[in-house]
Amino acid sequence: MSTGTLVPAAPSGRWLLRVGPVRVPVRRRPLLVAAALVVLLAAAGVLSLSLGTPYVAPADVLRALSGAGTPYDLVVLDLRLPRLVLAAAAGAAFGVAGTLIQSVARNPLASPDVIGITQGAGLAATVALTSGAAAVLVAPAALLGGLAAAAVVLALGARHGLAAQRFVLAGVAVAFALRALIEVVMLTADPIDGLRAQVWLIGTLAGKGWAEAAWIAGTLLVLLPVLLWAGWALNSSSLDDDTARGIGVRPVARRVGLAGTGVLAAAMVTAQVGAVDFVALVAPQLARRLVRAERPPMLCSALVGALLLVLADLAGRRLLAPTQLPAGVLTAAIGGPYLMFLLLRGRRRTS
Repeated sequence: MSTGTLVPAAPSGRWLLRVGPVRVPVRRRPLLVAAALVVLLAAAGVLSLSLGTPYVAPADVLRALSGAGTPYDLVVLDLRLPRLVLAAAAGAAFGVAGTLIQSVARNPLASPDVIGITQGAGLAATVALTSGAAAVLVAPAALLGGLAAAAVVLALGARHGLAAQRFVLAGVAVAFALRALIEVVMLTADPIDGLRAQVWLIGTLAGKGWAEAAWIAGTLLVLLPVLLWAGWALNSSSLDDDTARGIGVRPVARRVGLAGTGVLAAAMVTAQVGAVDFVALVAPQLARRLVRAERPPMLCSALVGALLLVLADLAGRRLLAPTQLPAGVLTAAIGGPYLMFLLLRGRRRTS
């Protein structure tokens, strides 16, 4: 048999990936779901590059992307493609961050915008935008603010072994406190500066492109070895502490490492595109339901996040054209009802 082939492994729902003498079991459904999501993401990308003023036929989009040369190269490659790549990269990073944080918290309601990371970045960005700081300092300030908020949450949650319930409650408390501080800063700011901060807090991809996408993609690339470890470590993240220690796992250190990785990804993407809420909340749970797994799968969560944000940005550009809605408005429209669904579903289970 040739190297790098997939071999069906009986009716167990798994395939064996054979690479030379090594055979790695691969679950069939996640692989098929990931392939389907890649196709949907590619179709959404072509649609995003096509729709607008002027309209570009999909065939011309594909020719422009292939380098064949068309009259629409400027529109497709210079105006629309950077924003599309940014939406896909940001959505994927949100999906990864949400997967790691929800897996550590063991709670489908845990995400960067719920446990205070987004609010920490928002407070730092609001202070920068309303204090006359240079525009280039906004993203670094937001990154530091998100990381500082996460450090407080982890410090509070880790006092009892980073227990899931304490971690989430600490995050919610920090988020509320930071939200109040944001309102104070907004009320005391100059109205024009306050409006700029409000746009950032909503989250938009308008006016952004390659530079922001490069920061996000670079962060994911640097974190790739850690993410590969995280994909393996998540298998034991749901175990109770005694069971984990019994198999030689240090549960607290592992949870801190997983949560820290998710926090870094969330803080970086929030610093670049603003507070685009609910993608990190929704993407892992949608991916988990598609795959029919006990915990969110990281790759599929990243693809679902990318697809959600690409579609949200496309809808924001076209629904009220020529007026553009920030992507954060559309993701909130998706995430709000989904959050209510999770709450009602949990209430029915406990009744």
